[in-house]
Amino acid sequence: MPLDGFVETSLPRRAMKAELLDAETELELAYAWRDRRDEAALHRLVTAYMRLAVSMAGKFKRYGAPMTDLVQEASVGLMKAAEKFDPDRGVRFSTYAVWWIKASVQDYVMRNWSMVRVGSTSAQKSLFFNMRRVQARFEREALQTGETLDTGELQEKIAAEVGVPLRDVEMMFGRLAGSDFSLNQTQSGEDEGREWIDTLQDEGDQAAEQAQASHDRAVLQDWLDHAFSVLNEREKLIVRARGASEAPRTLDSLGEELGLSKERVRQLEAAAFAKMRRALEDHTPEISALLN
Repeated sequence: MPLDGFVETSLPRRAMKAELLDAETELELAYAWRDRRDEAALHRLVTAYMRLAVSMAGKFKRYGAPMTDLVQEASVGLMKAAEKFDPDRGVRFSTYAVWWIKASVQDYVMRNWSMVRVGSTSAQKSLFFNMRRVQARFEREALQTGETLDTGELQEKIAAEVGVPLRDVEMMFGRLAGSDFSLNQTQSGEDEGREWIDTLQDEGDQAAEQAQASHDRAVLQDWLDHAFSVLNEREKLIVRARGASEAPRTLDSLGEELGLSKERVRQLEAAAFAKMRRALEDHTPEISALLN
């Protein structure tokens, strides 16, 4: 891999000592990689712009990620830029690479900021990286004018400035204000304390409800089995093929199998379901009660 020589703690120092490419040399290297897959040209191109990757990675140190990890992610972005760069577009590689480097580092920061994903859309991503700056500006302006901004007003101004829904700002405020903790952590400092997970209400069906639902399904199945038993073999075949399978068969295919016309199969199907309805009539009130 072209970056093997850089994956070490001395990478920033090595990057600052790399050659500076003029536009003509940069273009030649880009063509050599794109057209001939010349790895030596790719290595030289990427090496020359590692200083750019290191510089951009340093701008994200305030988010608490290790600088070595940030540089690694910036390197990944730089490699993606080199892979996708089209020298025929008439732009410098450095200009093109900036977007890929920034995107790669931002994705890393957001993935590692919290166990809970804090944003997925481009708007939420913009909010994550700009909210504190915008918030600080509004607070500074309010202080200068003697204005008092409550949290709701501040959030509304941030949403309008960044161009995201208010609910996204409210969510981001909560995510950036708190930190993750385990639901298995005890509520007190003692080992015997109750865990936080024990305080969560179980929204699923309780045991009694599950047992009742299982009993009701069994009763319904018994009634359906009885209704099905009143049919003759041909009617059972039609009902199974038409209404009791995931891929119902057509009237034509059943007609071919039984040696009947499509219309005759339809008539037999209707008669079979009528028989089943009559067999279930005695249980109609009970069925309605179970289904409701």
